[in-house]
Amino acid sequence: MQNVQELASRLKQNIGKIIVGKDEEVDLLLTALLASGHVLLEDVPGTGKTMLAKSLASSLSLTFQRIQFTPDLLPSDLTGIHFYNQKDGEFHFRPGPLFARIVLADEINRATPRTQSSLLECMEERQISVDGQTMKLEQPFMVLATQNPVDNQGTFPLPEAQMDRFMIRMKLGYPSAPEGREILRRTVQAEGLSAETTATTATAEEVISAQQECRRVTIADDLLDYIVELADASRTHPELALGISPRGTQSLLRACQAYAALKGRNYVLPDDIKTLLAPVCAHRLVLNNRYDLQDNPAERILAELTDRIPVPSEAGLESEVR
Repeated sequence: MQNVQELASRLKQNIGKIIVGKDEEVDLLLTALLASGHVLLEDVPGTGKTMLAKSLASSLSLTFQRIQFTPDLLPSDLTGIHFYNQKDGEFHFRPGPLFARIVLADEINRATPRTQSSLLECMEERQISVDGQTMKLEQPFMVLATQNPVDNQGTFPLPEAQMDRFMIRMKLGYPSAPEGREILRRTVQAEGLSAETTATTATAEEVISAQQECRRVTIADDLLDYIVELADASRTHPELALGISPRGTQSLLRACQAYAALKGRNYVLPDDIKTLLAPVCAHRLVLNNRYDLQDNPAERILAELTDRIPVPSEAGLESEVR
């Protein structure tokens, strides 16, 4: 796991030139990258969501496209179109921005459901179908989407099928007082505030190699049972209409493997599951009372489940790893 940890360290250092603090959030972003997942950045305006996504993209030598989602955006604006070339009398395909390897979907909830649905196939199958023709996307492929959860005017909430395709949903939050002071200091000195000024630190081959290495991280059978128990408990919880889906358990498994590799381990710990349970699974839960106005009811329910369901014994896990 040394190569994975070194790659992650280089990326974190490069992103840190632009993003002040937010070490845990950067770890989640890199976890999704190493686990071949997609990320939904959800927070109020001005907290650095777009800057964080662009910082990651500029740190990788991968093709990058930023799409500003608006109500008049059409699916063909994303996937591409076949156009008639009068010069040679034939139809040619003009690929859309989804054919990049890193795609930033800015304010994704401002597009209509029809346009949002154009992302479903590429996020799950890593392919795009246009006019009956299916084209594979280059790997690695990652969608980074942002949305503002406060201003709901003129927005279209993401359906459950769309939410379920994001491996991780995370929030950046406001900076602390020292972090805010550092942001202002960099603003005065005009340092590190442009994502385009960062150096490229990783190639596509390095990312793919790291992703393959993460899949070889060991996870004990008892921890697999622990993930299944958490999912089963969520599906029968009285406050939930929909619990954690099978895709959710797979995402949690892959994320835990990547997170362990990120920390330099070749095995998963129960704490990895507890750390990633809310970022990976909270947005997949559907409440019976969707108008519950209390703070983070889905995260509260997941915290209750982890408190209630016993963690596998450490001695048993060590024997399985050996």
